[in-house]
Amino acid sequence: MKFSKNTYDVLKWVAQFLLPAAGTLYFALASIWNLPHGEQVVGTITAVDTFLGVLLGISSNTYYKDLKNL
Repeated sequence: MKFSKNTYDVLKWVAQFLLPAAGTLYFALASIWNLPHGEQVVGTITAVDTFLGVLLGISSNTYYKDLKNL
């Protein structure tokens, strides 16, 4: 599995910045404003972020293996 450069860059930004920031924001606001299911929402965001990180790692490894074989 190998993503295009543009797809990889966007997904990496989502995984490194957007999802962790969204999870932190919801967790903080849930405790301040008594929003529902804070732990479940943050747990879900964390699980998706971890899965995305694994996919990005696989894509990166495939890319570098392909470079070595050139």
